[in-house]
Amino acid sequence: MKALLSVYDKTGIIEFAQGLAGAGFELISTGGTHQTLTQEGGLPVRQVSEVTGSPEILDGRVKTLHPVVHGGILARRDVSGHMAELSEHGIDAID
Repeated sequence: MKALLSVYDKTGIIEFAQGLAGAGFELISTGGTHQTLTQEGGLPVRQVSEVTGSPEILDGRVKTLHPVVHGGILARRDVSGHMAELSEHGIDAID
């Protein structure tokens, strides 16, 4: 399972992420949230740019607008065609 975390207000995000990690989620995050989770929280987190292969642009305002992110979020696991499309395009589901 994967969780994408991207927040402006970082209050409580470390504890929330620790709960997700403890439940077995792989954590994916954007720039500032990633920095908070890794440096302050000591959590293993992948940057969303690693997942998409695209850097954050426009001063960090564009970071998750990518088919790898939206496809992973919007795919329905109970629809075999969705899962087949994800597989065809090398996209992992994001829970």
